[in-house]
Order: sequence, then structure tokens, then C-alpha cells
Amino acid sequence: MKSANNTLNLDEVWRRYQQSLKAFLRSKVSNEDDVEDLQQDILLKTYQNLGQIQNQSSVKAWLFQLAQRTIIDFYRKRGRIQRDSQLQAEDLWFEQPLETIEQELSQCITPFIQTLPHESAVLLGSIELEGMSQKALAEQQGISYSTLKSRVKKSRSELKKLFEECCELTLDKHGNVIDFQRKFAGCSRC
Repeated sequence: MKSANNTLNLDEVWRRYQQSLKAFLRSKVSNEDDVEDLQQDILLKTYQNLGQIQNQSSVKAWLFQLAQRTIIDFYRKRGRIQRDSQLQAEDLWFEQPLETIEQELSQCITPFIQTLPHESAVLLGSIELEGMSQKALAEQQGISYSTLKSRVKKSRSELKKLFEECCELTLDKHGNVIDFQRKFAGCSRC
């Protein structure tokens, strides 16, 4: 699926997944004209972003995640998504590889957090591992909520650097990890 210049080929990707995407769109959108419009929108977004995908094995998951977001945006624009009828990740068969990626990377979170400076480790341990809200933690520590948010943002940035030292992360345009490759076997931190 890669051309001579080592980039993914749009024609090959589209030829391979077009029918599956169309079937998926039809399962979520009843109007055939809307399906065609959404498919064209996905083709355009694929053209604009395909070069960001490093690993051809992640193309299918990336493409269907793009389709999912496009459908959600479609319904949001028309005001049709109600709280009770939002698309749920567990309803979508193509979400499985993304859960696997998250599960694999989650093995590194605790060791990485533990290698951060003490203050950052305590903040992220409380918020990311124990599930404490930022507001509750700010109150507990006697600092303003905005100060805590700033510290959490800095700590998350430090955590991201640790991940990037060990792994090549492939992100979608929203910053979500859709694939990763270890830079070297057996990263010493996770």
C-alpha cells in the first residue's frame, strides 16, 4: 500500500476500503444523498491527512475512526444527536484495535508517572490513576483551580515526553493516539 516514496497511496486505500465505508455509513445514515456527501467528505479528509499515518496496518482503524467522527459531526450539525442516542464506541466493530492500543500504552502510564518529579507524579497519580477530579484536588491542596489546571497541563506534557522517548506515536487531528511503534525493544521505563 506504500508507493516508491514511502507514503500511503490514496487510490489504493480508497479502493480497498470504499465499499466497507459506504456500508458503514448506510448503517448509520438513512438518506442515500447524505451517505454520498459523507463519503466525499471522508475522501477529502483522507486525502488531507493520509500522509500523517506512519504504519499501514493502522489505516483501517484510522479511516473508520475518521468516518465515526464525520457521522457524529453530521448529526451534531443537524441537531439530531440526543444524549440517549449518541453513537457508543462499544457499538462500533472497528474500535477494537484502538482499545488494544490504549491497553498496551496503559501498561506504561504508572511507571512513567512514577519517574516524573514528585509534584507531577502526585498530581497525575491522583487525577489519572485514582480518578480524582481536578476541582476536588485543588480544594484538597488549598490552591486555586486554575493553578492546579496549569500544573496538570505541565505534568501531562512531561508525561507525553516520556512516551515520545520510547514510542513513535501516530495521532489523529484531535490528538488521539491511533497507533504507536516502540523506538527500541524493551523501553527501560515500561
